[in-house]
Amino acid sequence: MVGEKRIKVLIAKPGLDGHDRGAKVVAHALKEAGMEVIYTGLHKTVDQIIDTAIQEDVDVIGLSIMSGAHIPIMEKMSKKIKEKGLEDKIIVIGGVVPSKDIPKLKELGANAVFPGGTPFLEIISFLKENVKK
Repeated sequence: MVGEKRIKVLIAKPGLDGHDRGAKVVAHALKEAGMEVIYTGLHKTVDQIIDTAIQEDVDVIGLSIMSGAHIPIMEKMSKKIKEKGLEDKIIVIGGVVPSKDIPKLKELGANAVFPGGTPFLEIISFLKENVKK
């Protein structure tokens, strides 16, 4: 792994969602898998998340959403990603996401959706297979 670029992941908690245990556990699993992880903390706006993604030059923007607002948040995120020219970033969403909403989230630009209970290995494998090094 010497000289190999580590995958850099931003884990963000957008909106009024105050539950971050899952986000912290996923962040820990990604770190254990050798990735660099930046965690934004709670109650971030889409603008704050995008600004952090740019500042930290991340490969992945991970949104942890438990509030049920995943579609409107992803609509705003998609617009900002286009405005800022960040289409090369991998966007993943985790949390409480009904399976019926997954196609809409992917249509809006999410590369993957990992509902609660997704095995860590599945998330790690997806990132390792899809992030360009």
